[in-house]
Amino acid sequence: MKALIDKAEVLIEALPYIRRFVNKTVVIKYGGSAMIDDTLRASFAVDVVLLKYIGVRPVIVHGGGPQIGAMLDRMGKKTEFVDGLRVTDDETMEVVSMVLGGTINQSIVELIQRGGARATGLTGHDGGLLRVRRKTVNGRDLGRVGEVESVDPRVIASVTDAGLIPVIAPIGVDANGITHNVNADEAAGSLARALGAEKLILLTDVEGVRDSQGELIRELSVSEARKLIAESVIQDGMIPKVECCISALDGGVSRAHIIDGRLVHAILLEIFTDGGVGTLLSL
Repeated sequence: MKALIDKAEVLIEALPYIRRFVNKTVVIKYGGSAMIDDTLRASFAVDVVLLKYIGVRPVIVHGGGPQIGAMLDRMGKKTEFVDGLRVTDDETMEVVSMVLGGTINQSIVELIQRGGARATGLTGHDGGLLRVRRKTVNGRDLGRVGEVESVDPRVIASVTDAGLIPVIAPIGVDANGITHNVNADEAAGSLARALGAEKLILLTDVEGVRDSQGELIRELSVSEARKLIAESVIQDGMIPKVECCISALDGGVSRAHIIDGRLVHAILLEIFTDGGVGTLLSL
């Protein structure tokens, strides 16, 4: 009997969050171990399908850097990175399009559909969803790497209105119709702003943002986050993730989260429990 009561208490704890998120958009950046480990892949699919069936509108944006790197290695092509961004020539862009827009995208669509929901794959090229301009770092041209200039949310609206879950590969198009590689975190943040999302969730391979003592920070305001970046407490690969969240919040997204995608059912734990997991960023 106690086990049944415990289950009821879990549902009771989740109820106010279910009410809050019905008919609301939640943008999830899917990447890291959660895309590779079979148990975590299955957990992710269940989480997304459950969100859909209780009335949430999930939008998935995925990465794929390791898979792109593996394909380039098999081709014998060396990869150069500048501040964590892959220098992308024309040949590399072909691989990016094939891996992100093809193999990975369709595997995620299939994963969700096996879980019981309907999904469809998109890239930022479809319908002019992600319009980008060429990105430079400290004056260095990175090739076909784009930063998001604008988002046309009508494509997403048509997909979600049809009852489908959009799964988006971070490939954008410039004013001349040329495709560019886009950082998946940046793409997710830009989409969250444009869609007026209630929540942005970044799945990572770390527990969240840590303080100078190495302790997990459960909640962080934008001003506190900027201070920690300036003090180099937040550094390396966590900087663009935090900046992505700050940009989303500045653009009207209610809350942004950096969570550990290595946890089974990490998304449900974040959205539907009082404690949550990872780091919550808010204004």
